[in-house]
Amino acid sequence: MISVLVALVIIIFFIAYILYGKFLARHIGLNDNSPTPACKINDGIDYVPARHTLLLGQHFSAIAAAGPIVGPVLACLWFGWLPAFLWIVLGAIFIGGAHDFFALIASVRHNGSSIGEVVKKYMPGKSYKFFLIFVWLALVYVIIAFTDITAHTFKTTIEGANFGPAVALSSVLYLFLAMLMGVLLYKFKMKLAHATLIFLPLLLFIIWAGPHLPQAVLNTFSVFSVKQWDIIILLYCFAASLIPVWLLLQPRGYMGGWFLYLVIVIGLIGALFGGFKIQFPALNTNGFLSAVNGKNIFPLLFITVACGACSGFHGIVSSGTTSKQLKRESDSVPIAYGAMLLEGLVAVLAIATVMMLPKADAILKSDPNLVYAHGIAKYLGLIKVPYEAAFAFALLAFSTFVYDTLDVCTRLARYCLQELMGWTSRKSMYLAGAISVLVPFLFLMMTKEKGYLVAWPIFGTSNQLLASFILLAASSWLLYMGKKIKVVVLPMAFMFIVTLCSLIQLIVPFAQSLFIGRGKFPSGDVTISGVCGILLLILSIMLIFEARQVFVPRKVSQ
Repeated sequence: MISVLVALVIIIFFIAYILYGKFLARHIGLNDNSPTPACKINDGIDYVPARHTLLLGQHFSAIAAAGPIVGPVLACLWFGWLPAFLWIVLGAIFIGGAHDFFALIASVRHNGSSIGEVVKKYMPGKSYKFFLIFVWLALVYVIIAFTDITAHTFKTTIEGANFGPAVALSSVLYLFLAMLMGVLLYKFKMKLAHATLIFLPLLLFIIWAGPHLPQAVLNTFSVFSVKQWDIIILLYCFAASLIPVWLLLQPRGYMGGWFLYLVIVIGLIGALFGGFKIQFPALNTNGFLSAVNGKNIFPLLFITVACGACSGFHGIVSSGTTSKQLKRESDSVPIAYGAMLLEGLVAVLAIATVMMLPKADAILKSDPNLVYAHGIAKYLGLIKVPYEAAFAFALLAFSTFVYDTLDVCTRLARYCLQELMGWTSRKSMYLAGAISVLVPFLFLMMTKEKGYLVAWPIFGTSNQLLASFILLAASSWLLYMGKKIKVVVLPMAFMFIVTLCSLIQLIVPFAQSLFIGRGKFPSGDVTISGVCGILLLILSIMLIFEARQVFVPRKVSQ
């Protein structure tokens, strides 16, 4: 029964939070008497101390997004639910959770600097520059994948029902609602509790109203193609990356967090009390090869699950925006480690929407977001919510999660590019933001429909490899402080092995087509994957070579 499996995960994660979370806190020595960067600087733009409840919602919604849904669903479909389940649980506890925690607290202890600044201080040579380039590329792949996934959500049609335009309209209204909440919170000093009581019901009303608005209004949103939606969403990302965090990022993230909590509750109720049996096979492989696409379970399983178990993107969020809003050091345990466990739970609930279906079910041939939405709709059907309304709600929830990551990710890409180029003027903000959306635009215009399927292996690989480098930076910092580093070195070594093998797998088809194909140039998608893989591999080798002295005792300038 699915209920037994989900209940077991909840118990395991609760024990892990109490035991391993406290162990990590003791290991680093958290101190609430030391003022955090948000309290010391408090510039009203990037450094803004936030209540831990507000920040947890914003951080959780920023890191969760579509990653713990799309990746686990794909991994479950390709390899069966058991491998995906085991990697999510073990990865979230011992690798992803530790990674997120150390990325956040390292940034807090370095005045809210990005993890790149930590690399600059504790790793030799050109490591800092190579790392920033790698981070920026990883963020670009996130923007590519999640932009295209959202664009496809806005064009969703199931059995003649056109859900996409309603979801798109509700998404736009949601963003305006978030900005209104931000103005009331920070300019009119409305209490957070009062704002929550007002804006959450309004958010639910928007969800209900979207599909019920006049057809003429919905038609306005149905005229855009997927590629046109890609462009519109990228324009939004550009604008959102420049808006002060109090106006959009914090209130949207807070409401998105509540949305995410609501979907988790629905998923938990459905999985625990719906009586659904496991129908999808535990293993969907021929030996170690996927029965669906013939790919090897190692390393594809690990980079496909991605954010559901470990994500370098989390480290960039933790050190890029969350560290600048942390009010007390002790808040880092629930906000970093706790949020990773919550994301692991979201990933388990995502694969549960596959587990409840027989292998021959037609919905399993759809995109992962539709498989997930179908599962949530089935859960809501237990309390007599009509399938059409429930499905539209689930799709809006999905697109909301993606929005929560997209604007954070673009802002972080802007930070990273400004830091890399040494740009400090206000004009450079606009230039860095524009470049950070221009590359995804070119990528998506060059690929066929469903460009996110081309981007996902690149995104997953670069994302996990980024986590390896962040763990390497954390190791260097811990060594400098005289701390034991086994807690980060072992996860780092495993992730390096997985991701470097994955990069090689990305490059091989391109190389075979180019050199064995006797002059026949590879297809566009193979070329894009191969070139990106080669670029990431070169950067990785250069960064590893530069960082070879990390474990050699040395003096570091203060």
